[in-house]
Formats: sequence, structure tokens, C-alpha cells
Amino acid sequence: MTKKIYLGGAGGAPTNNVIRSLRVSGEERLVGGSSEASDLFLADVEERFVLPTAVSLNHRANLLAVFGRTRPDFAHFQNDFEIRAVSGFRDDVRAAGVKLFMPTHDVIENCVDKGRSYEIWQAAGIKVPRTMMLHSVDDLRRAFELYGAKIWLRATEGGGGKGALPADDFEFARLWVERFNGWGSFTAAECLTPNSVTWLSIWYEGELVVAQTRRRKSWSMGNRTLSGVTGVTGVGETWSDDTTTRVSLDAIRAIDPRPHGIYGVDMTLDQSGFPNPTEINISRFFTTVHFFTAAGLNMPRIFADIALYERFPTLEKRINPLKDGLLWIRGMDTEPVLIDGEAFDSFISEQEYAS
Repeated sequence: MTKKIYLGGAGGAPTNNVIRSLRVSGEERLVGGSSEASDLFLADVEERFVLPTAVSLNHRANLLAVFGRTRPDFAHFQNDFEIRAVSGFRDDVRAAGVKLFMPTHDVIENCVDKGRSYEIWQAAGIKVPRTMMLHSVDDLRRAFELYGAKIWLRATEGGGGKGALPADDFEFARLWVERFNGWGSFTAAECLTPNSVTWLSIWYEGELVVAQTRRRKSWSMGNRTLSGVTGVTGVGETWSDDTTTRVSLDAIRAIDPRPHGIYGVDMTLDQSGFPNPTEINISRFFTTVHFFTAAGLNMPRIFADIALYERFPTLEKRINPLKDGLLWIRGMDTEPVLIDGEAFDSFISEQEYAS
């Protein structure tokens, strides 16, 4: 009998790239759910359902009703708020006959809240950007005193660079935090470099299945934001580095001694080039995961095969199996392009410009 997969956030870019990867191979029937009705028309799924947002009181009842109607074998989600919500009633999901492939609820809580992650890493001796919670104006003033003339502000929860801003003016920083009603939910940290990497990995009951590193070359539409950060990669590059791998493994194991599921470690390089973990995207793939699929590493398929069939991949290398220097170039309303970095550099060097 054909298996069925339910995918939350269907129609949004993060889930659509998972769907594209699943469609490359496999014959599962896909069910999509979203709180945005219009997004569902962008999803390549056989069945579509509009649901309340994950923070709504009736989200649980409505999702379980969809499960009762569609009978999926497995469910996966690509949004922190929905991951946290579903994790909280995972026993009900499993009682409905739906498999999940995610870590424990405590691990999810510790990753979704970036403040908690920071405290765990700091206690474990992992190098992280100096950070403090902002509960008051006095805390903000102290952050400038501790971290220098320029600090990094961000919300402790939410993706897409929510609330992120480099600030070198105290009054502007105060207005920014208050604009988001952010006292108690914002942090201030020392500013690092603009260079960032992500180590995306799948684990099964404490054992690493596969991991691949992506270096971000640019943010899409970064020039449209005050921070330069949008959470949407413009150009990504496959990349490998032993220090980055070691830091990622340490960061994951400090959070979870028995990892199970998807762990995407976001890191920013400091002035010496050392990667500092800033968050773990837990139980979800990053938006551009189809990059790896196009390059030959289909992580959503590996993930689904384990969850549905307990079928594990045969890989020559578990860590960074893809060639370094592959570029994934993205734009709005156009298909991404995969190109070898050497070919791109050659193209640039051949250009002639009028003086």
C-alpha cells in the first residue's frame, strides 16, 4: 500500500523544497496543511487542508481531525512554532497512528528558545558570542558597556532574522527593542563578522546518519533590511571544514546527548574566523535543502526513508559527502541554479568592463 506523508506549512518555501526533494524519488502520497489558504495552491500535494496557526487554542484538535480523516503514516513540520506545538501533544499524534521523527520535547524547547541554547553552550564551555537577555533599559545600557560600541540585537524566538539589528546607538537600540515589545524576549550580543555557515545533520538514536555544511555567500534581499539579514539565503556554497564539524558536534551533543532527527547548527564566524554557534534549527531542514538534493544528497528522502521504512543510506562519507564549492544561486520568482564555483569564478574573470 502506498504510504502517505503529512507536511505542515505546505506552500511555503521551506516545506515546498522538502516536497520537491521527496518528489525526486519515492511514490508516497503527500498531504499538505497550512494556516495560509493561498499558500496551499503553491504546494505539490494530493490533499490540502487549512488549519489554525500553531499558537491557536484549537490547532491541536484541528490537526488531529485532519489526521483522522487522511490517515497519514508520517508527519513532518518546517516551522518552529508548529514543531514545538506538535511535540507537546506527540502522544496524541502517535495514538492516531502517525509516526514522528523528532527529538525529545525538552530538546526542542531548548533549541527553539535561543536564550536557553546559549546558556547550555556557555555552561558546556563552547565558544559562543557573549550574550545577555534584555529585561530593561538598564540591561541594554550594560550591554553597550560590556560588548563595545556596536552590539547585535535579536529576538530569542522566531526565524528569518526576527528582530535582528546591529546597533551602535543606544537610543535607537532602545526604540528598536520597544518597537517589538521585546523586553524579556530580546538578547544583546557582541557583533561578529557577517560570515555564517550551517551544518545540517540527520541523527538516529544517538548515531549520526549524514551531515553536510553550507556556507552562506549572501542573503537574498539583504539590502532591503536594516540588519542585512533576511534569513533567506541568496547564494549558498557547499563547504567543509574540520573545525566547523567539531564545533557542530559539540554544540549538538551539549544540547542532546542522544540526538534523534534533524539538527541544523547555525554558526557565525568571529574576527579570528572561529565558528560560534548561534542556534540549532531543530527538527526541520533549512529552506534551501533542495540545493543538496540537486547536488546529489537528498536529505529529505533519507529522512523519510528512515521514518517510514527504517531504510538507511549507504554513503562513502557521512560528513560532507558533497564536493566543496558548489553554488546554489536563488532569486525571487525564478528557479534556482546549481553551478560549480570554479565555473562561476571563470565567468567573472572573463568579463571585460569599460574603464
